[in-house]
Amino acid sequence: MKEITSIQNNFIKQLVLLKDKSRERKKTGQCLIEGQREIVLAIQGGYKLKTILYYPELFSKEQLQNIFPDHTNSIEVSKEVYQKLAYRDTTEGVLAVANSKEHLIENLSFSSKNPLVLIAEAPEKPGNIGAILRTADAANVDAVIIANPKTDLYNPNIIRSSVGCLFTNNIGMGNTDQIIDFLKSKNINIYCATLQASVNYHTQDFKQPTAIVVGTEATGLSDEWLKNATQNIIIPMQGEIDSMNVSVAAGILVFEAKRQRDFK
Repeated sequence: MKEITSIQNNFIKQLVLLKDKSRERKKTGQCLIEGQREIVLAIQGGYKLKTILYYPELFSKEQLQNIFPDHTNSIEVSKEVYQKLAYRDTTEGVLAVANSKEHLIENLSFSSKNPLVLIAEAPEKPGNIGAILRTADAANVDAVIIANPKTDLYNPNIIRSSVGCLFTNNIGMGNTDQIIDFLKSKNINIYCATLQASVNYHTQDFKQPTAIVVGTEATGLSDEWLKNATQNIIIPMQGEIDSMNVSVAAGILVFEAKRQRDFK
């Protein structure tokens, strides 16, 4: 088993770039995953691990062998090295290097003949993206689609804020036109959350193939979505403001669809 104690090690320098730079993640097709639960979920999600790094005072060799018995390429690292690579303040002592996925919209498929899809257009804040992925996992939607992505999906903050649900969801990405064409080709109804020409969300029938589309709090959805919507929908507000956090809105809408589909 290998051991690395210096932050000047070339491999460690490459991993620091992988953590900090979207460009490096895209160039290598790899990402850095921190935390036992997140790594386990990545394995369950079909991600291929290349290397596991662990700091033995936080994550023992016995834990490594018990939790990842099939993985042989492991490296013990010093406290200094681990702190250089770790993204979180509170951490578990284990990281993994994994191959990322492309998530092309044309490769997206559904296991259900009556899919429920959650779409977010141009989400930018990693925390919101992570929360949307957690919501999607909790509702067990058939897919999450990100239109016109502004943030690298393998940003460490998305992995952290999604608590690993990045790896549990069926995810597609593309531009708005590509995604609308994809939905129409699958005969999926499009329900756009917006203030314009909308009806209350709970009046609609989400029991058929359904895509629920949410935009950013600042700009909402682009006109292209509104032109192609089966129906624009709104969550009635009873306070002074006319919008809510995008991940909260997504949760309300998705779980209404699940309720209609006899969610238990």
